[in-house]
Amino acid sequence: MAVTIISQEAGMIGNAFDAFQPGNIIELRAEHEQETLDFLAARPIHTVFMASLIHDNGLVSRHNRGSFYACRDQLGRMEGVALVGHATVVEALTESSVAAFARLARNCDNTHLIRGERETIDCFWKYYAGAGREPRVICRELFLQQNEPPPLSEVVDDLRPAHLNELEQIIKVNAAMAAQEAGINPLNYDASGFRQRTARRIEQGRVWVLVQEGRLVFKADVISETPEAIYVEGVHVHPEERMKGHGLRCLNQLSSILLARSNSICLTVNEDNKKAGAFYAKAGYQVSGLYETIYLRG
Repeated sequence: MAVTIISQEAGMIGNAFDAFQPGNIIELRAEHEQETLDFLAARPIHTVFMASLIHDNGLVSRHNRGSFYACRDQLGRMEGVALVGHATVVEALTESSVAAFARLARNCDNTHLIRGERETIDCFWKYYAGAGREPRVICRELFLQQNEPPPLSEVVDDLRPAHLNELEQIIKVNAAMAAQEAGINPLNYDASGFRQRTARRIEQGRVWVLVQEGRLVFKADVISETPEAIYVEGVHVHPEERMKGHGLRCLNQLSSILLARSNSICLTVNEDNKKAGAFYAKAGYQVSGLYETIYLRG
């Protein structure tokens, strides 16, 4: 059984497992990096978030906002990898590994969200839920994928990576989108961290924009990137510029750019947002899975 729980960010918890014992969880260190990447490579679309963090930062980094763990079988073979913290990401081959990671994640008191394939969420939640762990918002999502560059009817000459002097505009849009989806504005509880992470993404060249006369007409964030897959979030068109074709032209061009350096693009969309679903279908994205995000209280 292949099990995945995907999320956006993770925070630190204590080093509960310092020594390897077959069948138990150990905290991963730098020397485990290639082994971990090899394990995640079996399902590159569903593990792009973890793999991208490792490529960008290494297994141990404050930028990961969490700690990577592995579950091994009795022969010492890796059967699961997890990033545990503010949000939790798990890729596991057995239910017992999912259960072990879920129990470990219960030690983290700042978990914000859990996202993954729907059947997997039920498995994880069964072992994770308990006193004080109540869902605040549950969002059902479609997991969309695109593998072939779309036809370009018109080139958008001004589509480009964002500049740091556009940070405030981008933060305002991203915070509003997060508040609409999750019910909490990140600027109200982690303004400094949110600003720093957005600025770093801009510096990495992973925020794409179309700006006309100082107005942010289009924006999209490349959250994760590996040679095998790219995960995109925060696709936005200014309300006064919608229904003019900007979104489709920009997304098609961005997809062509990204597919020139990676095998696939993936993203999620709330299944209740029929307009967004139709927009991505028109842009050539196809449903390849059903996901669910649980936003937690506290």
